[in-house]
This record gives sequence, structure tokens and C-alpha cells, in this order.
Amino acid sequence: MPTKTGQPRYGSSYATTGRELMLLLVASLACALVLTAGIVKGQGSTLAGLSVSQLAVIVLTTVGGLVAAMLVFKAASEMRRQVRAAQDEAAALKRQLAIAEAVIGGEPQILILWDTGLQPHIVNNSLREVAGLPCEDAEIVSFSSWLDAGSAARFKEALDGLLRVGRPFNMILKTAAGAHVETDGRASGGRAVLRMRDVAGYKREISRIIDGHEGLARDIRSSRAILNALPMPVWFRDNATRLSWVNQAYIAAVEAENLDQVIERQIELLEQRQREELSKTLQTTSRLRRRIGLLSGNERRVHNLLAVRLQNTVVAAAIDVTDLEVAQHELDRQSAAFDRTLDHVSTAIAVFNAEQRLVFANEAFVRLWDLDQQWLRGQPKDTELFDRLRELGRLPEVVNYRQWRTTILDSNEPIDEGDRWWHLPDGRIVQLIAEQRPDGGVTHLYIDETERLALESEFNAMLRVQSETIDSLKEGVAVVATDGRLKLFNSAFAAIWCIDTERLATGPHIDDIVDMARPLFDEADVWSRLKQAATALSDQRVPIEGQMLRRDSSVVDFSVMPLPDGATLLTFADVTASRRYERALVERNEALVAADRLKNQFIGHVSYELRTPLTNIIGFTELLGSPHMGDLNEKQREYLRHIASSSNELLWIIDGILDLATIDAGALELHREDVDVREVISSAISAVEDRAARADLTLDVAIADDVTFFSADKARLRQGLYNLLSNAVGFSNEGGTVFVSCWREMGRMVFRIEDTGVGIPHEDQERMFERFESNSRGLKHRGAGLGLSIVKSLVELHGGTMRLVSAPGAGTRVTVFLPEKAPVADHSRSVADIEGETLAALPSALRDTGA
Repeated sequence: MPTKTGQPRYGSSYATTGRELMLLLVASLACALVLTAGIVKGQGSTLAGLSVSQLAVIVLTTVGGLVAAMLVFKAASEMRRQVRAAQDEAAALKRQLAIAEAVIGGEPQILILWDTGLQPHIVNNSLREVAGLPCEDAEIVSFSSWLDAGSAARFKEALDGLLRVGRPFNMILKTAAGAHVETDGRASGGRAVLRMRDVAGYKREISRIIDGHEGLARDIRSSRAILNALPMPVWFRDNATRLSWVNQAYIAAVEAENLDQVIERQIELLEQRQREELSKTLQTTSRLRRRIGLLSGNERRVHNLLAVRLQNTVVAAAIDVTDLEVAQHELDRQSAAFDRTLDHVSTAIAVFNAEQRLVFANEAFVRLWDLDQQWLRGQPKDTELFDRLRELGRLPEVVNYRQWRTTILDSNEPIDEGDRWWHLPDGRIVQLIAEQRPDGGVTHLYIDETERLALESEFNAMLRVQSETIDSLKEGVAVVATDGRLKLFNSAFAAIWCIDTERLATGPHIDDIVDMARPLFDEADVWSRLKQAATALSDQRVPIEGQMLRRDSSVVDFSVMPLPDGATLLTFADVTASRRYERALVERNEALVAADRLKNQFIGHVSYELRTPLTNIIGFTELLGSPHMGDLNEKQREYLRHIASSSNELLWIIDGILDLATIDAGALELHREDVDVREVISSAISAVEDRAARADLTLDVAIADDVTFFSADKARLRQGLYNLLSNAVGFSNEGGTVFVSCWREMGRMVFRIEDTGVGIPHEDQERMFERFESNSRGLKHRGAGLGLSIVKSLVELHGGTMRLVSAPGAGTRVTVFLPEKAPVADHSRSVADIEGETLAALPSALRDTGA
């Protein structure tokens, strides 16, 4: 057996032998000293011819040899004894080790030892057939890789306590695969020992119970977390009809602080009558679904009450369906309106549901097929409908009717072109278009193409007539295709430019045509503009007009007009004779312009004279309304507000009159620059947002992606858009929508302002752009009638046009077309249409505004 120091017993024998050898050495030295002394004392003695010294040496050597031999024999005997003892002790240790290994390996387990340095060492690994337990030693000590997350966390905490302070533990761990392992940690002799065993017997059942409990607890926590996340109130009642748990939406609905307050005070969401009805109903059934009204804040809203009785617990939830009710009502209303609209459509429409039954047929469908409406209300199937039409002789004659019907009614396959066109027995031609519906049904559109095809035939005949007519025109007409080659021309075009018709019939390029015409007109700039307009890209093609003074003293007017198909129409007219008459008209127009200038000067003078006292009125009104002038009663403040409002309105009218006078005088100059269209639209909308918000109006803005910059006067453009938006907001009903859109079109920037207001009668639309023309149209809004007039003048000053489309009750749409590039300046303007209208309308405008 090992000693406390871990050394075997025969270590002490080695020390004894060393001491004996040392004594032998000392004895030998002592004998040598004695003999030496004797020799020195009796130097003359001899024996058998040997001297005394020689005899002494022999004696000493003999004695020393004997003594040494005895000591060596003794040491060898002791050594053999110690080797036999060590062998016996090693055999005993092996027997003990075998017994220990047999004891350890007798039970399936894993023993892990933490020695100095806290490095784990697996002493035994005989545990097998545990799901999720790795076999390799290196993987076993990586506990988090094969333990369940919760077990791994608990085990790590316990193991840390064992390694740091020697705190023992015993726990059951769960592997990631769902099996269980019992772990026992102990400290022994400065070492930490961990034992892992399979769980068996009642411990396994306990482990399963614990797992089930943890799963239920986790499910409860998850369920309550989900219920708390729901936006609808949910509550639990126990058998005593007391609230046992509610979610956060319930707490918010009853305006409580927390769950404890609701449970402690039993704060109810349902009214007493509703609770009694709920309790009474659940006594006879386990489920309840009912629509009730609940007070939410200061508003009573409609809820769907859902309740389920589960043994001793009642679970209930209240789902707010007010918005759904409103949406459903609106959907029904829209659906009814949609049906009424379809009844006014000329195309025959039939709608089939997912069961292939007819759920809607408009008036045009009934007229097209001449069917009994009472029979249609019975919702026949599509096959029944086709069979009925075949019986009445209203379907086209086909070889295999059933196969043809199946092909037509198969909504999953597109209809062939031949099957789409039906030639009916009565001579009509009907085109069928089938569209799949999201609900699995299908919509059939039956288009009576008889009239269209007849018109198409007539159109082709008319086209031939028009071609002959164009050839007989006095104006020269030429059409240039998208590739720049001549596509169409008449004889007048060849005659004006003295070009052989045979050369034109070959379809020459426009560059070649220009070369042919240069002998009569050789101004490169004009020809360059003409070619650019004819061959430019689609977004750069703009109409142009001009005049040519040719070398033969003749005058030719030309125009370039882009056509919808991408081609370009060129027209040339000899206006030599009319040029003389134009000169006379110019002289007369100059006289009218002079008169118009005097009128504008007078208007400007009167407007400036009105501005001075008006400014004083506004200033004194603001002064009277300030607190420094003393307190005013409500009536006085109301009078001051009316004075200020009327004064500002009058000032706006005067500014508008000045703008119109400046435009009429030709003194208004546009400061053109590259204008950011989105910024200008946003600025104009910002100016009317408050008014729109007060009227509960929605501003819907749609700007095309390619809209960026174009050349215009930024301030005047914003002024025009603001006036249009102001009119749209002013004449819209509360809760309506004002649509603002912008896009590019054929070299022009298009702005459209559309409202859903009262609209304008057709007979009044012509006067809307006249000055001082105002009509409240039954609304409170009434202006001076300058807004649209100023907009029209600014648009025309930019070289653009306006278009107004409206109908009573259908809103108003105003479209403005502005060229993207500055047009050629043309300051000549006839004043015959505007002479005297401003002065005549000024008094009525002042009366309309209450000034």
C-alpha cells in the first residue's frame, strides 16, 4: 500500500545500506591508521623474511576484504528482499485497480474528473443508448451542444458553483433529443467529480412530469403573450363568474391601470344585461357568437362577441367590427352603384360565380340575347344559359356544339381567336371576351361588333375618298414617316416646290426633299427647324408654324404637325395674295393697340389710386384690433374682421386687375428659368392645405416619373396653379377629393386640376375664363372672377393652352398645356375682344366681394 507521501517501504533499506558502507570505510581507515602507527613504532621487526610493514599490509588487506565481502553479501540479500516486497505491493495495487474498474464499469455512467487547473478528464464513459448523448469524449464535455437550452443554463450555473466553492448538486437534465440524464456533482480531495447516469424508474416519470409542467407553463406564457398582443379585449372568467385574467386591450378598454386593478375591482367591459344574457346562453351551449354594442371612450361601437365555455372557465373576446360594418355598407353601396353603372354600359356583361352560376347580367345583355329577366334571376348555370340560347337559335352554328361549349366555358384556357368571334344567325357579329375573377368566377363581355365593322368598312372607303380629296387640295401636303422618308404627298406639294412627282413617289428622305427645294428657298435655319420637328424623338416633337419668302417673291406659309402614329404632317400654302391684305390689317391693328394702351394706363392709374386709401384702411383696421387701442367687444371685433377680410379681398382684386392690365399692355415679362415642377406643385399645394383641411378635402397628387424641369416663370406658374387649386378647393363639397396630376405629352408639360365638386353647367363654361365672371354655384365660396382669367392670361403668355371639362354634379377638370421650351415671341395682339370689359366689370366685382 502506498504511504502518505506516496513512496514504498524499501526506500529506508537503501538508506541503511549506505550507512553501513560508510561505517566500513571509516573502519578501514581506522585499521590503516593503527597499522601505520605500529609500523612507525617497530621499524626493525621482521617475520619469515617479511618486514613488519609488509605483514601489516597483508593483514589489513585480508581483514578489509573479508569485511567488504560480508557487507556486500548483506546488501545483496536486503536488495532481493525489497524487490520481492515491491513486486507483491504492485500486484496488490493491480488487484485493487481491477476491483475499482469493475465497480465503476458495473453501472452505465460517465465519470468526469476536474483536477488541478480545472481541466475536465473523462474517467469512465460507459453510458449508452441515451438519445442525444454524444459518444466521443470531446463532444461530451461540450455540454451546451447536446443539452436542452434550459437544462444547459441550469447545469452551467451548478457546475460553476461546484468548481469555485465545491458546492455539490444533483439534478436531472434534458438532452436536445428529449431524453433525460441524472447528474451528480461532488468535491473530493481538492478535485471535482461529476457523475452522469440514465434516469430510470420513478425518476423518469418525475422527469416527464416536470417536462410536461414546464411545457404547460411555457404554453401559458406564450398564449398570454399572444393574447396581450391582440388589439381586441380578451378575458377569462372562473366558475364563480369572476374575472380571472384579462389582456392588455381589455385593460385599455376599461381605462384601468394594470391587471391587478381589474381583477381586484372586477372592472367589467360588458353591461349587466349583456353579462346576464351571456351567462344564460352558455348554460345551454358551449359556444356563443353575437353582435353587440360596447361603449369605447365616448363612442358606442359595434363588436362581435365570441365566448367559449371550457369546464370551469369561460373565455370571451370582443372584436371591433364598426369599421367592417361601415366598409361592408360602403361595399354594398358601391356594388349597387357598380351594377347601376353597368346597366348603362352598351356592352353586354354577364358575371358568373365560382359555381358557374349567373349572378349578374346588365340591361345590354338582356337586350342582346332577348332573354326573360325572371329566368335570369334564377341564377342559371353557364351551360344552362348556353343551352337556352341554342334552343332559341341565337348561337352560331358549329359542328360539335358540346365540345365548342366546353372550350368556351373553360376559364382556365384562353379562348381561340376563331371562337371569340361569333357570327349569329341573324347576321350580327359578336365578340366574346372572358376575364377570370379573383373569387374563381368569370366575367363574359359580349361586344356587338356589327356596327363597328360596318363603320370600319365605311371608314376605309372614306379614307380612299379623303386620299383623293387631299390630292385635289390647293395646299401642299406631305407626310414624313418616323424614318424620315416621304410617306404621302399631293400634287399641290410637288407644284409648289417644282419637284417631279416621279421622284417624290420613290419615298425620298426629307434631307433629299430639302435639297430639291433649295433653289426656291435657301435659308438653312428654317429648313433645320423643319427637319428637326419632323425627325425628332416623340417627346421632343412639337407643332411649329412659319413663313417663307422665296426667291421668286412669293410667300409660303408652312406648318409641321406631329401625328399620333409617330409620323409628321407638313403643309405648305401660297399666301402671296393674302399678304397684301395682312399689311392693311396690321395698320388698323396698330391703331387699336394704341387705344388699348390708353385704356390700360387708365386702369393702372385707377388701381394705384385705390391701393393707397385701401392700404390705410387695412393699417388702421389692424391698429384698432391691437390690444394697445383698448378692449373691444365681440361685435366690434366681428366688424373689424369683416373690414379686414373685405379689404384684403379688395386688395387681391386690385392686384389681379393690375396683373391683367400689365398683361394687356404687354408689359408683363416672364422671367424664364429651369423650374422644378415638383417643387412648384408642392408650394402651391401648401398654400391651400389649411383650407382643404378645414373642408375635410383630400389632396391626391400624381406626378409622372419623367417630370423634372422645364422652362417657365416660376412665380407666375405657382400663381396660376394656386388659383386653380383655390377654385377647386372652394367649389368642392366637404369630404371630397382634389386631384393634382402632371405629365409630359408631345413636348408639352401638362398640369391637371380635378375636383369632385358641384361642377359647371355646359352653358356657363364658356364664360368661366372671362374677367370678373363669378358664380357661387350654390356654395358659400364666391370670388371676384379674376382667378381663371389671370390663369388663362398667364398660360397664354407662356405659349400654352387650357381646357375645361365639367358637368353638374360630376366635378370640374382643368387641364393646362405648357410648352417645355420657350416659344417664339409674338407680341402682336388684337384688342377688339377686350376693349372696355375691365372697366365695365369693375363695379360688379367690388359688389360681389362686399367691398
